[in-house]
Amino acid sequence: MKALRHKAFAVAALLAGFVFAAPPAVQAQTELKFGHVGSPGSLFAVSSEEFARRVNEKLAGRYKVVVYGSSQLGDDTEMLQKIKAGTIDFALPSTVMSSVVPGFGLFEMPYLVKDREHMKRIEKEVGWAVLAPQGGKPGYNVLAVWENGFRHIPNKKRPIKTPEDLKGIKLRVPQGEWRVKMFQLYGANPSAMGLSEVFAALQTGTMDGQENPLTQTYTSKFQEVQKFLSLTGHVYTPAYPVMSPRKFNALPPDVQKVLVDTAREVQAFVYEQAEKMDNELLDKMKSAGMQVNEADKNAFIAASKPAYEEFAQEVQEGKKMIDIALQLGQ
Repeated sequence: MKALRHKAFAVAALLAGFVFAAPPAVQAQTELKFGHVGSPGSLFAVSSEEFARRVNEKLAGRYKVVVYGSSQLGDDTEMLQKIKAGTIDFALPSTVMSSVVPGFGLFEMPYLVKDREHMKRIEKEVGWAVLAPQGGKPGYNVLAVWENGFRHIPNKKRPIKTPEDLKGIKLRVPQGEWRVKMFQLYGANPSAMGLSEVFAALQTGTMDGQENPLTQTYTSKFQEVQKFLSLTGHVYTPAYPVMSPRKFNALPPDVQKVLVDTAREVQAFVYEQAEKMDNELLDKMKSAGMQVNEADKNAFIAASKPAYEEFAQEVQEGKKMIDIALQLGQ
């Protein structure tokens, strides 16, 4: 009888081992939130999604970048505040960077950047040497330089051929003081607002027009509430995937390297997609019934000189950056 009791205890102990020996825990992936204002199919969307895809392959099981587009995490200004607060991990600001780091207003100067090859030279000589360190001081670690694009002016009033044609036009611009000043020089009535508010403003007549790269205009469906598209190409705006230095530095060094290397390798993909969209979307807008015209760029360039003079005087190293950028375009 005693032997049977010992045997029963042994079996019970063995079974208990099976019950309580849980399988090894699977480490949960850490989500990294990436916010941007672009609509589905926009350059912002395809750029950030490609970045996320590549990073998630390299860091599978450890970290996962999840993209939130269409201003789901706020407009550009709100997302920059959330980056500093640490409530999101990545944002993709463009024009708005000049509001928090004055030197980024360099890319608000009209007709400064000739093409993407010129932009690459400016990025190397000015972007990383001067602007990226400036961005770190207020809390923005620039991982790479991507693209928003060459900007044009759609509106519902008339074709824009010269600055005089903008007089009295109520024009939405992004959140950056230099864009407001530029269009005031041209005679327009500019107002800054977040991208998510623009369609309703155009539809109701609060705004007559807006200025954006073709990818933002088309994917936001602005062609449905605007008749004219004037190809001014007045500004080329980069876009910058950013993190807060505090968040970035808290990551393991190998993860930091993956994020930076991937962000920079994605630039070639971004430029390829941007050029493709420029060509395809212009045809789509014409097919949608928009009346397209070429603007007199020389007239706009002549009207833009005061913007350069003011930037050179007001912004630290402003003249130096302008001189280098223009020289790199020769």
